[in-house]
Amino acid sequence: MTELKNVERELSRFRTRLVAAAAFVLFGFGLLAARMVHLQVFKHDQLSTQAEANRIAVLPIVPNRGLIVDRNGVVLATNYSAYTLEIMPSKVDDLDATIDALAGVVAIEQRDRKRFKRLLDESKSFESLPIRTKLADDEVARFLAQRFRFPGVDVKARLFRQYPLGDVGSHLIGYIGRINQTEKKAMEEWPDEVLANYRGTEYIGKLGVEQSYEGELHGVTGFEEVETSASGRAVRLLKSHPPTPGNTLRMSIDIRLQALVEQMFGERRGALVAIDPRNGEVLAFVSKPTFDPNLFVDGIDVENWRDLNESIDKPLLNRALRGTYPPGSTFKPFMAMAALNSGKRSPSQIIVDNANFNFGGHVFRSHGDHGLGPVDMYRSIVKSSNVYYYSLANEMGVDLMHEHLSPFGFGRKTGIDVEGEVTGVLPSTEWKRKYYRKPEHQRWYAGETISLGIGQGYNNFTMLQLASATATLVSGGQRFKPRLVSEIEDIVTHERKRIANDALPPLAIRAEHRDLILRALHGVTQEGTSTRVFMGAPYKSGGKTGTAQAVGVKANEKYNASKLLEHQRDHSLYIAFAPLEAPAIALAVIVENAGFGAQAAAPIARRVFDYALLGLVPSEEDMALTRQGLSGAPTGTPRDASSILLGVPPMAAASAPAAAAASAPQRVAQNAGAAP
Repeated sequence: MTELKNVERELSRFRTRLVAAAAFVLFGFGLLAARMVHLQVFKHDQLSTQAEANRIAVLPIVPNRGLIVDRNGVVLATNYSAYTLEIMPSKVDDLDATIDALAGVVAIEQRDRKRFKRLLDESKSFESLPIRTKLADDEVARFLAQRFRFPGVDVKARLFRQYPLGDVGSHLIGYIGRINQTEKKAMEEWPDEVLANYRGTEYIGKLGVEQSYEGELHGVTGFEEVETSASGRAVRLLKSHPPTPGNTLRMSIDIRLQALVEQMFGERRGALVAIDPRNGEVLAFVSKPTFDPNLFVDGIDVENWRDLNESIDKPLLNRALRGTYPPGSTFKPFMAMAALNSGKRSPSQIIVDNANFNFGGHVFRSHGDHGLGPVDMYRSIVKSSNVYYYSLANEMGVDLMHEHLSPFGFGRKTGIDVEGEVTGVLPSTEWKRKYYRKPEHQRWYAGETISLGIGQGYNNFTMLQLASATATLVSGGQRFKPRLVSEIEDIVTHERKRIANDALPPLAIRAEHRDLILRALHGVTQEGTSTRVFMGAPYKSGGKTGTAQAVGVKANEKYNASKLLEHQRDHSLYIAFAPLEAPAIALAVIVENAGFGAQAAAPIARRVFDYALLGLVPSEEDMALTRQGLSGAPTGTPRDASSILLGVPPMAAASAPAAAAASAPQRVAQNAGAAP
């Protein structure tokens, strides 16, 4: 009896458990059914879209970057395809071990490892990063045979930027480089449609026109819609939209003229800017020393970066755009024009040059020990009288000088179509109040005005500003924003869009005043400080030599170059234009620490005019003489000179310079005289 009761009790417990289990199972299936209804009915459209997205991958296709050519079609920047060995860090367990193993298959040098580590620090773990670029065919074959050993590593075909002429024109062309984190953050502020066009893009313009015209050069990104398996492997191509390559930039630069000037500088430092005063087009834009932009394309290695960044010659400094210098006596023609426009001087007014100017018991010296005697405005320019312009500066005062010289572009940006231009300094009482913090330094002293008249003191300008001002002067007040790019060719339609030169409101310069200044500048080449350099020239030109001090000289001392270090010696400057009758080219050139203007800078200007007007390419002997400060009748290989700057094959790139020393220009003491 007891046993029967126990059996019934166990059966009752079993039935209870069975019912509970059945209820639990039914409840579970009910939840699954409800979830299925929710997903299949209420979430159908959303999940269907997601499933399609998981099935279809949209892959960006980076466009070919646009070409850069000079005014004659010589290619300055192009692209080529090569294989790279890339690692996706998120798919590799041990990076160091993987790289060591890869080194047994393809050559991986220490600089490749350092570059990869730097890229790794700047990138996200899911990005594919190159460990080796420009693989040879046999290296690609060796890796592909053993790819199974290296998950997360693959060979990819990439486009590389190439600068065929090496360091020629590097400062104006610029270069491209891998987008860093700072740039990625800045790109987040771009409009969505622009940012979307950079999907898959890893390189961007960093300097020069590569940077300033990034939007034209980049092109339009294409895409591929690819059906993928659950594992992510591509199954088939569904749709493809090819990318549109970037447009072609045609520069106003004649690259052969550019290379010619760079060769004439040799191992010396300096800059030259040549402008067409009729339209503002830049014909040459030279900064020496130069650098090879190809070093930056793959990511520059530490050794090369250290050599460039720490060099005393500062090869990465764009001296034409960012180097500021006292203009020295090249400032005098502009002072003369300011005097005429302000009514402070007439052309015939005579000033007696006794070799020094006394102001408040302080003597401002002239160049040389002998005065020039009575000088009018014409002779003050031809013979480069310091005393004439000391007295003129004293009569005008700093603010009146600023008022009449600022419209020429001194102390302000020219608006050239590359980034990084500096303003320079055209001083005024207001400028000094803003520049200095201490009240005792903000006050303008009358004695500070005197040396401004000869282009010294606080005056500091770029060669771009000086060339632009010269172009404005010789054109009778016509002003343009200088331009490096003259045309953009649409890669699809092949239509060339001419970039209009932005004309600024002209200066009110009277024709007789312009003619006087130009006649005096021509006199400099006939009976003045650059007579020897332009002897025998079959064309008429005008110019003005200048010698700007890099360091101050005490009042009781005389300048002696032999007693100074090379980087403390005077800078050699020259402004010029040609031909006299109808100026088609105006330039400004500086050779750092090279002495008198006629000694180093003027011979370079002579060869530029020989090339531009006569079609003469200097011989090697003539080039050597120019670098030594000697110049005479033009020699060399003639070319067709039916018009200015015709197309010719590019010259060989100049060798990398190794100049002895360099220093940033310093403001000179107010009592220091300047040579012509």
